[in-house]
Formats: sequence, C-alpha cells, structure tokens
Amino acid sequence: MKKIGRAGQYIHQLKGYKAFIPKFLPPDPGIVMDHEILTAGSFADRAIGRLDGSIQTLPDPDLFVFMYIRKEAVLSSQIEGTQSSLDDVLEAEAQVFSSRRPKDVDEVINYIGAMNLGLSRLKELPVSVRLIKVIHQKLLVNVRGADRQPGELRRSQNWIGPGGCTLHEATFVPPPPEIVPDALSNLEQFLHSEEQLPDLIKIGLAHAQFETIHPFLDGNGRIGRLLITLLFCERGILQRPVLYLSHYFKKHREQYYDLLQKIRDEGDWESWLKFFLVAVGEVSHEATETARQIVALREKHREMIIECFGGSTANGNKVLEYLYSHPIIDVQDIVTVTGASFTAANNLMKRFVTHNLLREITGNVRNRQFRYGEYIDLFGNI
Repeated sequence: MKKIGRAGQYIHQLKGYKAFIPKFLPPDPGIVMDHEILTAGSFADRAIGRLDGSIQTLPDPDLFVFMYIRKEAVLSSQIEGTQSSLDDVLEAEAQVFSSRRPKDVDEVINYIGAMNLGLSRLKELPVSVRLIKVIHQKLLVNVRGADRQPGELRRSQNWIGPGGCTLHEATFVPPPPEIVPDALSNLEQFLHSEEQLPDLIKIGLAHAQFETIHPFLDGNGRIGRLLITLLFCERGILQRPVLYLSHYFKKHREQYYDLLQKIRDEGDWESWLKFFLVAVGEVSHEATETARQIVALREKHREMIIECFGGSTANGNKVLEYLYSHPIIDVQDIVTVTGASFTAANNLMKRFVTHNLLREITGNVRNRQFRYGEYIDLFGNI
C-alpha cells in the first residue's frame, strides 16, 4: 500500500526543479512489522550472532579482520564505479609495481583508512555528524573528489542521475543545502534515542535516510555504507567489522537503488527493510563460512609446516601468522618477522614456494613479491 509523503515530499525550488525534503525519523505511520519483516529479522539476528560468535572463538580474532575490511572496501567502491580489485589493493599496499593497476586503487585504500579511523574514533566519539565528517575527510584526501569539500557538509545543490545529466534531468534531487544540517541532526538524535525499534531496523532506516539526505558533494554512497559497519560495531552487534554487506548491494545493485527511491516516492520503508535484513542474513552466513574456511586453511598449513619445514618450523609458523594480515610479502618481510638473516629468510621463502603456500607474482629477478593465494582466494574473485 502506497503511503505518499510518509518519507517526505518533493518541493518546487526557485530554479524550477523539485528537491526532496525528508521527514524526520522515525517514520510516521510507524514500520509495519509484518510476517516477512519479522522472519527476515529473525534470520538476520541468528546469522549475525553466529558470525560474531565464530570470530570470537578464533585464536586471534584481529588477525582475521584484515581481509574482511578490504573486501567491503573494494565492493563498496565498485558500486560507485571503481575498477580496482582485491588483488590490486593488496599489491598496492605491498608496494608491488604494476603498470596495469587501475588508477582508482587509492580510492579503495582511502576507504580502508576511513573505516579504520572511524572504528578507532568510536572509542571516544559516538556515531554522529562529527564522526561522519571526520571519516568523509579521510575518504576523499588526495583522490577523485578531493576538490569537493572533504569533511564539510555541502553548500550547493547536488543530484543523482545518469552521467552527464543536468539538475533538471536528475533521477533524484536531495534536499537543498540549508535543509541538510537539521536533517542530519535528527538522524543523529534518532540513532541515540530510546525509540523502541530493533537495532537492525534502526540501522536500516538510518542508512536509507543518510542516502536520501546526501549531505556531501561526493562520497555519500560509500560513507552511508561505512555508517552501517560503524553502527554494527558501536552497538555491539559485531565485536569486529567482518560483515561485507556491499557484496549483496553490488550483486543486487539495481534493486538496492530502486528500493531507496521507492521510500521517497511511495513512502515504502518496509520493502527496503526486508531487502536490508535479507542482505544482513545472507552475507553474515557467507562471512561465517569464510571464517570456518580460514580456520581450516590455517590448521592445514600449520600442519604442513610442522611436517615439512624441519628446523625452520618455528619461523615458518611466524611467517604463516604474518600472512593473514600481509598476504603479499617479500624476503625482507620474513627477515623482519623472524629476525633471521637474509640468506636464511630467502631459504625459508623457497620452502613456502616449494610447498605451494606462496607464489611469486612479479616475474622479477630482484625485489620479488609472493602471494598467499589460497587465503586471498577465499574472499572471491573481486
């Protein structure tokens, strides 16, 4: 049933276009918690609980966060049109030179930096407009969009539509800039209010409202998806950021955007929330399976090292642990990790290559880099 005006209304502006003025949260009338929403919510709660539990039982949970964050960063950035893959990002971070690497890899690396900054600042700041500005500035530093007021709320009208379209041809025109501060202030108040709604519902509403407000000149989609991760961690739903929700959003990109628009046009919050809850449930289930596969891989490779590395076993296991947060390494990394001489480190690297734990990826005679492929490949070809 359509509820036109429930989420806000389109208002004619002096320059002849219509901009959308969102109503404050929570929605009025309230969310209809029908059977589909309750079922999807129950599945999502159970799945995300299992994910959190599976990560907490790992010997060193922080060791396994590294790749989850990078997968989310790559996928969220790809939704916005970047071409860089997970391997591109890992190679860039490892300073592997490649003339074929997309130029937008720095945008993904900035996303990783913005997420890590946001998570660290959560210790002293709640999820708030202030925190959102901080991570937005980090997201756009020295990359495309750096000239579009990083860390500052927009002071001009923006719009959403096909490339090259004008304001009058836009698919959606967010609220005028003078509306943005109050709209964000309400969003912040809603997040920290005593409103009796399940946390997942609140987070789903917050993401959609943020995308509607579109408070920055660039980076709104990525910041809106970062907001989801920060809220999951702030509320203790996840102890660590291991949910790559952008995987589902990218896979169903058209539906993702259509449902956000349907909120504005028809007041249909419920269809969006069902989609969001299903996304949380499905991606949580997949991420839990990935955690299980990581543990199994780690044990298999520990056993191989114990069996095959002889007197190098202890150092071999040190390197193996290091690979889970640095899956592309060189011989000098082994020197640093183990304290061994360069010759001993080089011999240890040869053992890793001989037993197919690592593969050389540069083709160089010097400055060679090696990839821990079985681990990276657990996160898919993205």
